[in-house]
Amino acid sequence: MTTTQQDKPAVVCVFCGSGAGNDPIHMETARALAHEFHKNNVHLVYGGGTKGLMGELARTLVSLSGPQAVHGVIPRALVRVEPGYDNTREEEKPTESSGKSAERTIKEPLDKTALLGESEYGTTTIVPDMHTRKRLMAEKVMEGGPGSGFVSLAGGFGTIEEVMEMTTWNQLGIHHLGIVLLNINGYWDGLLSWVQNAVKEGYIGADNGKILVEAKDPREVLPKLLEYRVSNGRMNLDWGQE
Repeated sequence: MTTTQQDKPAVVCVFCGSGAGNDPIHMETARALAHEFHKNNVHLVYGGGTKGLMGELARTLVSLSGPQAVHGVIPRALVRVEPGYDNTREEEKPTESSGKSAERTIKEPLDKTALLGESEYGTTTIVPDMHTRKRLMAEKVMEGGPGSGFVSLAGGFGTIEEVMEMTTWNQLGIHHLGIVLLNINGYWDGLLSWVQNAVKEGYIGADNGKILVEAKDPREVLPKLLEYRVSNGRMNLDWGQE
């Protein structure tokens, strides 16, 4: 980490579901995590959704810290199914009659990146595809100050895929930042058990089995990111510009 980065606020990427789920504890956890970020001047990078845990986390932090504290990154294909976005490219839809403060018209070509203005969900970057989304989110985190890293709340296929990719990137030496599973009501017990079994069976090294860190309360997340130390089993590879 450079001297300049030492002076920057932490940037934390949170992976989580675009739905609220069946147990209200997960929405409460998203709000509680936003309050922890606000208290500690942490900037959020997330998947740009306006619904479910994504929307609750972003909206809460914007209400506390302002839109500059939240950066959403969403693929253009998902813009079409997220409330608050209008992806009409043929003509400008009048926003004064829409009543949606977060509605923004996107006119850029499908293969281009668009940066939207501030809204109740912060600033949003629209990217062409999922690969660009994940890479940009990771780059934003790697540019952050002490305590930067990745956190996962409850979620589905997309959430676990993003968590495991960042875990793999850590193992391969692409980044050196912590990945925390916020394990509320045992939501991630199955994944943590799988990691332990993979270590036992010899598919994951014992040191690398500790790359994923468990937290059981939102207040534990930032201390665990600050205290994170890279695994001795991490591969020291040269990825160039990766």
